[in-house]
Amino acid sequence: QVQLVESGGGLVQAGGSLTLSCAASGRTASFLAMGWFRQVPGKEREFVVAISWSGGVTYFADSVKGRFTISKNNARNTVTLQMNSLKPEDTAVYYCAARPAETGDRYYVRESDYTAWGQGTQVTVSS
Repeated sequence: QVQLVESGGGLVQAGGSLTLSCAASGRTASFLAMGWFRQVPGKEREFVVAISWSGGVTYFADSVKGRFTISKNNARNTVTLQMNSLKPEDTAVYYCAARPAETGDRYYVRESDYTAWGQGTQVTVSS
């Protein structure tokens, strides 16, 4: 069983940057495909970005494309989400998710694809 712990959330002004990290334990992250989702009160959780187990394949939601980047360090069992040019509409609780990789180096975009979730970290972007 995989345990995920996010860190790095906080308050930032619009146009600023934040870096979120997700540390996996209980199973080596080198065989986990991972992703980030976010949720605001009263709305469903939405997909942000996904990364394959190798870290070589990524997919971004249109809303963050060109502003966010993701990287995976399989030696340290961590995934890092670098968020630049933040906007007030990026305000949300951000969740890290993981699942065992299947055949092929692919990413996953649906909540139901993932089997492990972190507790979430708050990101607030002020205007």
